[in-house]
Amino acid sequence: MRVGTEILTAFAVRLAEESRRMLGKAAAGATQVEAKADNSFVTEVDRAIEERLRELIADQFPGHGVLGEEFGASDLDADLVWVLDPVDGTAAFVAGIPVYGTLVALARAGRPWIGVLDYPVTDDRWVGIADTYASRNGSPIRTRPCSSPGYALLTCSNPDFFPPAEQQALTRVRDRVRYSLYGASSYAFGLLASGRTDLSVDCGLKPYDVFAPAAVISGAGGLMTDWTGADLSFDTRGTVLAAGDRTLHGVARDLLTPP
Repeated sequence: MRVGTEILTAFAVRLAEESRRMLGKAAAGATQVEAKADNSFVTEVDRAIEERLRELIADQFPGHGVLGEEFGASDLDADLVWVLDPVDGTAAFVAGIPVYGTLVALARAGRPWIGVLDYPVTDDRWVGIADTYASRNGSPIRTRPCSSPGYALLTCSNPDFFPPAEQQALTRVRDRVRYSLYGASSYAFGLLASGRTDLSVDCGLKPYDVFAPAAVISGAGGLMTDWTGADLSFDTRGTVLAAGDRTLHGVARDLLTPP
């Protein structure tokens, strides 16, 4: 039996609420930190949250697939696949910078569909359904019009992660925009969806980093693709471009991938 969009969206929010509960408890105590092969951080909190969310999914929707940052993929060929980043911004979590949170997405036919971005310290939650609707803390949101890069606010998580060729591409965009901001992790995607910023350029991201933001941004009227303009998919590896205004997206795409 096909489950309705409202039920699936409510379940995505339930997963975010469970993660928020666990993050809040963990933030009050000491956290053991490890470094992955790519030098990014991971903690026991990341693993515990993803394990719990997978348990809830298996209990409620055993036929669905799951892709998570810490424990990989299962049943990616399923029509519906949950995409989980249990602690997005782990370095921020370790440092106590309040932009860390949880990303929960539901992919349909391999593309972002439903997304939840949840940030316990700021008490912010974005919920979106691609091409349909997006909200921040229960209030509807829309991206803002901004067709010219000269008026645009650009965000980027950390240009230190960019290889040299991608740094040059970022510079071409950065030299054209009004102002650039760094370090907000995925929280910046929520701000773009809310019409507070205009453009986001990143590199080195994985599907679990971008599927939830892509659904929210799309629901708010924006667009999130790779640098070539291709749709995000499970094969997405690295470059991500988001814009609230589709004309601006095209201008930035051309700057990032010149002929």
